[in-house]
Amino acid sequence: MSKSPPAITNQQPVPKPSPRPTLAQQASSEDDELDEFVRTKILLLGLRRSGKTSIHQVLFEDLSPKQAFFVEPTTRLMKHKIDSFIPLEIWDCPGSVTPENLGVPLSFFTSIIFVIDIQDSYNQPIARLIQFMISAFQQNPDVNLEVFVHKAESLSEEYRYESFRHIQNRVIDELGDIAPITVDTPSSYPSTPPIDPKHIPYSMHLTSVYDHSLQEAFSRVFMRIISSSTLPYVEHLLNTLQTNLSSQKTFLFDTKARFYVATDSSPVDFTTFGLCCDYVHMLNKFGDLYKSAIASPTSHPRRVETDVDESILVVSPNGSQPTSPRSSKAQNAQSPSISAVASRSSTPNHTLGPSSGSHAQSRAQSPGQGSSSSTPIHARSRSSTNARPLDAEVAALNSSTSGSHEGSNGNGSNGHTRPRRTVFHPTATASLSPHYTLIFQSITPRLALLALVTTDIWKTKRGLVEYNIVYFREGVQEIYDLVLETSRKKTKKPGQTSNTNARLPVKR
Repeated sequence: MSKSPPAITNQQPVPKPSPRPTLAQQASSEDDELDEFVRTKILLLGLRRSGKTSIHQVLFEDLSPKQAFFVEPTTRLMKHKIDSFIPLEIWDCPGSVTPENLGVPLSFFTSIIFVIDIQDSYNQPIARLIQFMISAFQQNPDVNLEVFVHKAESLSEEYRYESFRHIQNRVIDELGDIAPITVDTPSSYPSTPPIDPKHIPYSMHLTSVYDHSLQEAFSRVFMRIISSSTLPYVEHLLNTLQTNLSSQKTFLFDTKARFYVATDSSPVDFTTFGLCCDYVHMLNKFGDLYKSAIASPTSHPRRVETDVDESILVVSPNGSQPTSPRSSKAQNAQSPSISAVASRSSTPNHTLGPSSGSHAQSRAQSPGQGSSSSTPIHARSRSSTNARPLDAEVAALNSSTSGSHEGSNGNGSNGHTRPRRTVFHPTATASLSPHYTLIFQSITPRLALLALVTTDIWKTKRGLVEYNIVYFREGVQEIYDLVLETSRKKTKKPGQTSNTNARLPVKR
């Protein structure tokens, strides 16, 4: 008896369900590919309602601390691009994120910030913190692990520090209960011995949006992010400036986020830092109401344009001789103008730059000499009796500048002139007491110098103070331009071949 053939059915094979996209894939967009910079990544973690989004909005979006209570919880991964001293990208994650569903390895980030609510139960957030600390350290031992114990304003000062110490001890105890871990290394590298989790480096900060503790904590995080090849040079400039100005404290501030990018080697006083934050905040609110004549349109008769000198001269307010990094030949060529500036700046009614008298006339009559551009130029009115009006100074300055270009072209050069820059940077001062003055000097559109100097030095030797700040500004601008250039993505021009392919041997 033959078997009947199997019945033919119209059932189609069930397709396999597509894998669920990770948080990183959901947050990816075309803006990531169009971005011209390779940004430093910061991962912002924490449980739900711990204060992650409010931290970002208070720092970088100028959110009022009173409005932080009404911020909606984060339900999806958000990427925020910040243009500070270095290009940043902050990943604000929802509270349910884990190392598995994040979608990218933790070695992708330079710094990881975990936020803990100080008034919440500690068991779950500390367990999640330990999980991320172990995973991040195994993938990248050089990652910066930061813990923000947030919402400190909700407790009194006594219970605030007691809770902070309790969280520190709990984290140490939890790390001590974990067995030694091994660091993931490539197969070509020798294996490393197991490491005790107690030796994992991390930092804890007590923060709140209602005071300046959040800005100070992020300042320390930012200084750890800056590469070791950049921060020492900025700190050296600040230390040199502090010595020359006899300043109590100097900061290089991010004016929009109100945290310091770098500072000198002296300890940071929280009171001084708070005064600087409040002063920058006030200038951000009311700075648009004021405008300098030099910042007016080009048709304005008082607009001044001149070359920015490339030398870096340092003059100390204590009367010491200026120094220059140029060669001895250049120093000898510029020594007459430098000595004239140093001797003239001893009187409080004079500032450095094209001033009255025979010195300004000699600059206008002999424009081809190199000494005409060896001093920084500040077009401002003079309070002394022999000072000239501002329009006369601008005319003399323009004639000397144009003459210097003609002289450079006539000396057998290729005929190219250096680009002309507008000499205008917002400045402000505030008298904190009869003995101290706070100076604000713009460095770049986002960075500013804040220095606390004695009022006596500011009144009697203001010209020398501004003279040093001019060359400090040029040094920081050169470092800033170099950082942006190294952070810029390398784009291949159409039709350009890589050097690797060009060096390959040709088959015959």
